[in-house]
Amino acid sequence: MKRLFIAIKIEPDERFLQIYNHLNSSLKYESLRFIEIDKIHLTLRFLGETPEVKIVEIDRILSEVTYTVNAFSLNINRVGVFGSSYNPRVLWMGIDKDEPLILLHKIIERNLSRIGFYPDRQNFVPHLTLTRIKQLKDLKLFQKIISPYKDVEIMSQSITSFTLYESILKPQGPTYIALNRFQLKSRSL
Repeated sequence: MKRLFIAIKIEPDERFLQIYNHLNSSLKYESLRFIEIDKIHLTLRFLGETPEVKIVEIDRILSEVTYTVNAFSLNINRVGVFGSSYNPRVLWMGIDKDEPLILLHKIIERNLSRIGFYPDRQNFVPHLTLTRIKQLKDLKLFQKIISPYKDVEIMSQSITSFTLYESILKPQGPTYIALNRFQLKSRSL
């Protein structure tokens, strides 16, 4: 069994790094463990514990997606939380729900359902997890620190591929291994 997920790798630009580093250093008092910058990604679908024999089928299904979806741009705008503002559980950067991203997600979901991976019940909320929050020492200070980023343009990235990853959980954090990369169609000019 392998713990699998499908994601888009994010290549942070200078502005992204500025905001990430500012949040990380300003929230040190909270003892939050931020996701390492090289591991930040947009999860398209978490597959979970998957028998290794299924990987060939998953690869075939994901290859089919590349015939129908063009490369596109992804816009990262705003910082927010999951949970309530009084009890935040996840700090994230938001991603615009543009049509090409939604199409990619829908086709992946539809194709995977043919081999027994049925869609999640929750709506697709594109985001980049920065850190998970168990408990906050100073909620008001936390809110004050993230507030300037609630409606800010962070970066845009050209998306030309997505990846099937294996996630190996370790006490010091997960290790991600790219099992296969799927190239999207080039956009016609």
